[in-house]
Amino acid sequence: MPLALFDLDNTLLAGDSDYAWGEFLVREKKVDADHYARMNTQFYEDYQLGKLDIFEYLRFALAPLAALEPQELLELHDKFMAEVVSQMWLPAAEALVENHRRAGDRLVVISATNRFIVEPICQRFGIGEVIATELEQKDGRYTGNVAGVPSYQQGKVTRLQGWLEANGETLEGSSFYSDSINDLPLLAEVDKAVAVNPDDLLSAEASKRGWPILDLRGA
Repeated sequence: MPLALFDLDNTLLAGDSDYAWGEFLVREKKVDADHYARMNTQFYEDYQLGKLDIFEYLRFALAPLAALEPQELLELHDKFMAEVVSQMWLPAAEALVENHRRAGDRLVVISATNRFIVEPICQRFGIGEVIATELEQKDGRYTGNVAGVPSYQQGKVTRLQGWLEANGETLEGSSFYSDSINDLPLLAEVDKAVAVNPDDLLSAEASKRGWPILDLRGA
């Protein structure tokens, strides 16, 4: 079964779920609005430029998960899905996933965003295999720390290699869809790299390498 690998944010979704979650927490008054909004925007700009310090960002982004009660987090995520993720939904992305499913490919989302945010979104796509940034838990609560290697930039390659070994899979016949220059290390590893509504840096790289460019927003 060839692997069909998908980035999530700004690829299968018309937006960034991690950034949107931060905005959502501000609106729900779960964080200090001015400080959180300012830092959330700055980190997102760093990400777009491929200059994000992932560990500094995660210390910031995971703090609310540690501060809030588990049941409240689940309720907030349900509301986030209904009010925010639903507005990012792309029928063309859903169709792309379904085409790979009908072809018999093994579907995997690989995202730098943490599992708490992305797993319910992937479930809505019907994708059960998810490689995401893992979060440390203690006594049923998030600690605010990362567990293992974040699946960001070269970390996506590292995490995928571990997954391949654990699942007895290879990258033969594999494809990977992404919007971001941050995913260049993994795009260079697969048999078929596809730039989806790419940022300017990835668009230039895709043109140079002859990778197809796919528009899921205008479709």
